[in-house]
Amino acid sequence: MSDKEQSKTQNPTRRKFLSTTGSTAAATFIAAYVPLPVNASEESPLTDSSGPAIEGAVPITLSINGKSRQLRIDPRTTLLDCVRESVLLTGTKKGCDHGQCGACTVHVNGRRVVSCLSLALLHDGSEITTIEGLGTPEALHPMQEAFLTCDGYQCGYCTSGQIMSAVALLKEPCGADDASVKELMSGNICRCGAYANIVAAIQQARKQA
Repeated sequence: MSDKEQSKTQNPTRRKFLSTTGSTAAATFIAAYVPLPVNASEESPLTDSSGPAIEGAVPITLSINGKSRQLRIDPRTTLLDCVRESVLLTGTKKGCDHGQCGACTVHVNGRRVVSCLSLALLHDGSEITTIEGLGTPEALHPMQEAFLTCDGYQCGYCTSGQIMSAVALLKEPCGADDASVKELMSGNICRCGAYANIVAAIQQARKQA
């Protein structure tokens, strides 16, 4: 091999060098950030023992949608984060995280609660219902059916909270007129402005009930 050919072999071109290192870096970056698969909420584990150890974690037992969940959580964990991140029930949405929009509404012992403002630890032993426990695609709750019939949603982000509040309203003192419904639903914000259809859906469900 001549000195010229040997020099080409030992000194790759700048373009080839950048191409090789760029591909390697991209592959490394992608591999580092590919999310791990997560089981569906119905198949999520009943305990978090397989998760990373949490310093200062405390044991807690929550009955969520009729299933007992034995967890170890940071005592500062909100009920919203516990439901979404520990139990993997993501139907309950995190909107403002300040208790102002109602997207995170769940039922605790039959009463509606803004879960972003409530610590999970305070509900040890409580019966909690999320939107996943209200009905199924094959057997919808009457309020879910009413929301579908009346188009009580647009983007859908607030819908689970709207429905949870509306179901709770069925058991609360509320006047028959639309104004009374609006008053009791005032804690739930729809940024798309589907309020007229939401009220219509609630009134329809109330008549059927």
